[in-house]
Amino acid sequence: MLLADLESTRRFARKLAQALPEGALVLLTGPMGAGKTTLVKFLAEALGFGGEVTSPTYTLIHEYPTPQGPIVHIDAYRLADQEELFSLGLEDYLPEARCVLVEWGKPEVFPDSLEVRLTPQGDTRTAELIPHGNAPAIHGL
Repeated sequence: MLLADLESTRRFARKLAQALPEGALVLLTGPMGAGKTTLVKFLAEALGFGGEVTSPTYTLIHEYPTPQGPIVHIDAYRLADQEELFSLGLEDYLPEARCVLVEWGKPEVFPDSLEVRLTPQGDTRTAELIPHGNAPAIHGL
């Protein structure tokens, strides 16, 4: 899907938010500056969070409350071993969270996840949805 501007990214986030099942594990991948945190902001907005969304680069995890349960936002960029997230309690978040969004998540570490791959192309970007393992495929966005 082509995301030509912020408004098309916001529309994509609204549709994705509606399509994500409860407790979805979503990996946000793409190069630095691809729009991963911006997409999280719009997803949180679509799910009813009205506060500020920032990258958890140094804190590792941010939680955003929504009427449907918390959004858990993780930045795995600085983790040498992303499997450390499991020892930090990632699996405890999944049943409670509306969704868990992992920036820089690796599909080989999170095999049952939906990857949203963002690829910049000049002033626009594309978003590709890639289900891994038992994650449901999402069509029609």
